[in-house]
Amino acid sequence: MKSVLVVDDSKFMRSVIRYQVAKNGGTVVAEADCSNAAVEQYKLVKPDLVTMDITMTVDGHTIGRSSNGIDAIKQIRAIDPNANIIVVSSMGQQCYIIEAIEAGARDFVVKPIIEEKFSEAFQKFALN
Repeated sequence: MKSVLVVDDSKFMRSVIRYQVAKNGGTVVAEADCSNAAVEQYKLVKPDLVTMDITMTVDGHTIGRSSNGIDAIKQIRAIDPNANIIVVSSMGQQCYIIEAIEAGARDFVVKPIIEEKFSEAFQKFALN
């Protein structure tokens, strides 16, 4: 069973992703609501997989452009070059997808989540 860190500023979206992870045989071992917490949680729990939002807020304020999830991807990959990160974001424009992949994300799922798309992305790493 894959251990998963879920990163999203929306409590509702974290619950949706938790459901999708469980449905695909994974276990959510930690959650984070911002990029700083994501990096700290990654260091603590060393999950098999991370789901990462791109645009997150802290206290209701967006930090930077859409770079705070991207920055977290870069920081996590600096800690662990083999980290498996799937971006789950409503920012589905091609430029954001490319930026996330270049930062080190392994896949990209656009919100609202389509179960089949999430399962496909998740299963790529569940078989490793």
